[in-house]
Amino acid sequence: MTQRADVGELKSPSTRFWRSLFKKREVAPRPTDPLHCEAPVLRHAEIAAVYTGQRVAGDFYEFLRVGPSRMLFVLLDIAGLRADTREILIAVQKTFRTLAPELFAGEGFNETTAMIELCHEMNRTIMRGGLRSCPAFIGCYNEDLGTVCYANAGHTPALLRDNTGITLLEATGLPLGLFSHTTQSAATCHLVPGSALVVVSRGLVEADYEDAEFGMDRAKQTFQDATVLSARDLCLSMLQATRQFTRTAPTHNDLTTLALVRNVSHDAV
Repeated sequence: MTQRADVGELKSPSTRFWRSLFKKREVAPRPTDPLHCEAPVLRHAEIAAVYTGQRVAGDFYEFLRVGPSRMLFVLLDIAGLRADTREILIAVQKTFRTLAPELFAGEGFNETTAMIELCHEMNRTIMRGGLRSCPAFIGCYNEDLGTVCYANAGHTPALLRDNTGITLLEATGLPLGLFSHTTQSAATCHLVPGSALVVVSRGLVEADYEDAEFGMDRAKQTFQDATVLSARDLCLSMLQATRQFTRTAPTHNDLTTLALVRNVSHDAV
């Protein structure tokens, strides 16, 4: 009976139209944000990144595993409003996802050379959208060695905390997006068990209250005072300190924090 009723309904042109319309609506996939990225799971370490604010500017982060023991991460701060920079960020994301696995493939490659070449290609991608300053911090974390090969292209200094204090990882080159033949270099740091690396966006450093900026000194002190060394908690503590300083939620810029924590080794427990 049910089968005959369905066949009879399909003979009506109007019924076929509405049934086909609803069917298309049911199977249509929900659109996803191409810029969205989940934090990966690491061996004996963890990484996280957290945005705050209304996402009005050009902050962007990405994670990408490129081998059994290597994971790439990037934090960009491209100049301009989100509506104007979104397509550029999507193009940079595509370059990063496509090229990085090729450059960091195998065991015989040179990390520094691969990092510099990746910076150059991302720079070219950004410049296709016109001249636009894009400070960037790009790192390759080696889970076996606990090292980070990084390029700081005009970004705010990353903060490395260990039992000796906090070290600033200063710029190794100019921001991306400004010069087609800009010279980039790369460096390497070591995360001993129990240490952590934090990268904050310019919006966080420049967040102000009554003509005073939050600044790198407050960022360093917040990081130094943090007692819980989980990656996400570190990100949240940096953002919370900024909001407490400014007394209000930021509306003119993005605030982003990325943290990488190497867990305490079992031998040290």
